[in-house]
Amino acid sequence: MMRGMNMQQMMRQAKKMQQKMMEEQQNLAKEEFIGVSPDEMVKATFTGDKKLTDLQIDPQAVDPDDVDMLADLVLAAVNDGLEKVDAATQQKFGKYTKGLNI
Repeated sequence: MMRGMNMQQMMRQAKKMQQKMMEEQQNLAKEEFIGVSPDEMVKATFTGDKKLTDLQIDPQAVDPDDVDMLADLVLAAVNDGLEKVDAATQQKFGKYTKGLNI
């Protein structure tokens, strides 16, 4: 009898934790993260679920003779934005996975 009650209690706690994680995931998806290139000439905006929603390029970054530089700036801004999303995700969900070997 004691084992059954412990198992039921554990199942309730697991369900509560799952609900909290879903809520946090939905809240994270609504957040906005802006990645910027080192010189701030390119900005990439993401949602918390890693969807690119905006890309702003300073006209000074557009040099027809140096398209590679613009590509590098875009990559830097996109990677910076994705790193910010990952950091926020880890901060919110790390408490659930702490100590687990996944």
